[in-house]
Amino acid sequence: MVEELQQAGFEAYIVGGGVRDLLLGKAPKDFDVATSATPEEVQQVFPRCRLIGRRFRLAHVRKRGSLTEVATFRGQGETNEDQEEHSGRILRDNVWGSVEEDAIRRDFTINAMFLDPVSGSIRDYVGGYEDLKKKKLRLIGDPETRYREDPVRLLRAARFVAKLGVEPDEGTRAPISKMAPLLKDVPAARLFEEICKLFLTGHGVRSLEALQRFGLSAVLFPTLERGTEPGTVKAGPLLLKALENTDLRVQQEKPITPAFLFAALLWVPVRQRVEELTANGTMPHDAMLVAAEEAIFAQSKATSIPRRFSAVTKQIWSLQNRLNKTKGKRWKRIFGEQRFRAAYDFLLLRVAEEPELEELAAFWTREQVGRVVPTPVAHKPDSPKRKTRNRRRRKPRKRA
Repeated sequence: MVEELQQAGFEAYIVGGGVRDLLLGKAPKDFDVATSATPEEVQQVFPRCRLIGRRFRLAHVRKRGSLTEVATFRGQGETNEDQEEHSGRILRDNVWGSVEEDAIRRDFTINAMFLDPVSGSIRDYVGGYEDLKKKKLRLIGDPETRYREDPVRLLRAARFVAKLGVEPDEGTRAPISKMAPLLKDVPAARLFEEICKLFLTGHGVRSLEALQRFGLSAVLFPTLERGTEPGTVKAGPLLLKALENTDLRVQQEKPITPAFLFAALLWVPVRQRVEELTANGTMPHDAMLVAAEEAIFAQSKATSIPRRFSAVTKQIWSLQNRLNKTKGKRWKRIFGEQRFRAAYDFLLLRVAEEPELEELAAFWTREQVGRVVPTPVAHKPDSPKRKTRNRRRRKPRKRA
């Protein structure tokens, strides 16, 4: 792709995390391309590509089954009220420039290196290569200005610390906790994507540690009880164990789902609300439904949770009541529930905070021996099944 753009007379390089990961000896998940061609000119080279974005005009080029994001070099053009919010967050950034200007416009030095795969040369205008060798995380330009332009950079700093083992320099680290409230202005859907990158890519435990260290947890999870340090939340044994298990499943290439992550993240406020409602006379099943709806609604104000995941999260919680019932004849029906296995795994996690459930967890472990338990679908909630009836065929009428 880079070669085709170069043959068409444009500058083109692989840029960003792909170059960084190659230098670290890691296999990049994908590659991004930066070029001097405008999005319309990219479309002339690749007629079937799709132009997207309003804030950042990009070209999505699909080739050999893989999707590559192609961006035009950004310049240092002046901003106006239509391009920038009063808080400093950039709303639009479609001023084209040179490769040198594009490097300066990027966020961290270790993500601002350009690789020419044809010649094998690397262009580094901001000292990213040396920072990567020293395991240093450094913002390009004035840190406060760069965080205001895009507050998600606060979370990216925490993610790189967790994922790459780098350490931010003083200028990059100092403003983070103070500027954490800027995340409230970021669209909730974008923050959901960032949470998935933080907790579902194999370094969830370290990501939580980084968020707590930089005082970013409380903004992301406003329903959780506050910790002793500013901007932190109380993270109990259940949540930590859930993140450990998730990291292990990623390493083993087993399926994971945001539904289980949010079930663990929000369980404490749900449990507390259930106890409050049942103390006032509400039936446990109804109390769980109310508490689950309230928790999901409150969290969605900060970070959206797509319905295909929130529905599964609520199912995991609601099945906890049914797992309490082990007498009579009807308790065995729970094995037919599609979310039984997820609910059972969640019960095992609860033992870390509620030791009195250990005997109950052991009961369900024993009862599964020799049984075929349905495998849950990780990516979407159950779809209702249509009831079908066997209809008799009518005999054809005899013609006169």
